[in-house]
Amino acid sequence: MTDPQPASALSSPTHNPAIRARNLRLTLGQADAPVEILRGIDLDVPEGQVLALLGPSGSGKSSLMAVMTGLERATGGELQVAGEDFAALDEDALAHARRGRIGIVLQAFHLLPTMSAQENVATPMELAGMDDAWERAGDELTAVGLGHRLGHYPAQLSGGEQQRVAIARAIASRPPLIFADEPTGNLDAGTGTEIVDLLFGRRAETGATLIIITHDPALAERCDRVVTLADGKIAEDRAGKTPARA
Repeated sequence: MTDPQPASALSSPTHNPAIRARNLRLTLGQADAPVEILRGIDLDVPEGQVLALLGPSGSGKSSLMAVMTGLERATGGELQVAGEDFAALDEDALAHARRGRIGIVLQAFHLLPTMSAQENVATPMELAGMDDAWERAGDELTAVGLGHRLGHYPAQLSGGEQQRVAIARAIASRPPLIFADEPTGNLDAGTGTEIVDLLFGRRAETGATLIIITHDPALAERCDRVVTLADGKIAEDRAGKTPARA
């Protein structure tokens, strides 16, 4: 295993950190039989960086994403996300802090089956109190190539189209941080490549920080930076081989 570089080694001094973690820990299970999932993560992610979290199943990458998005509370350590102290917040406060700061794209799409594509994208923005949610949803779906599918329901869309809706939903409110957890896992190779190209392109246009959780080395190498996890720790931290800005 390559020794990890310092947490700031691949961070530009001209960029503010979108994420700053110090000795981040997550322990699950009962008090008499604790299971350490994250075992002291130090990580700085500059604004605008495209970062891949790489590692085998059980390495802790999805758990790290859950903590960084506020879906899971860390057991210990420090965590700053988009200017908010996530380590100091309870579950309700974390849910509020996520709003407007974080967009998430998941492997299983997670679209509401009784809502149209435009409703799936608009509803989270409406709940956040955005007045132009419906128009934004239509514009973002058009930007991802689904302007002709606004009224279609998930069951009427292909897997690739559903993931396009999920990307539109994550990006439409212009959050500074976007997380994608195995975004091509349920897609064939050709469609997966199209989705990755689309995700990178939309990220480049919005300037968001993008963190991709993957077990695919080829996808990881397209990112600016590759952080490999093993047994809940950072095993390697390096630049990607063929980073693509779009």
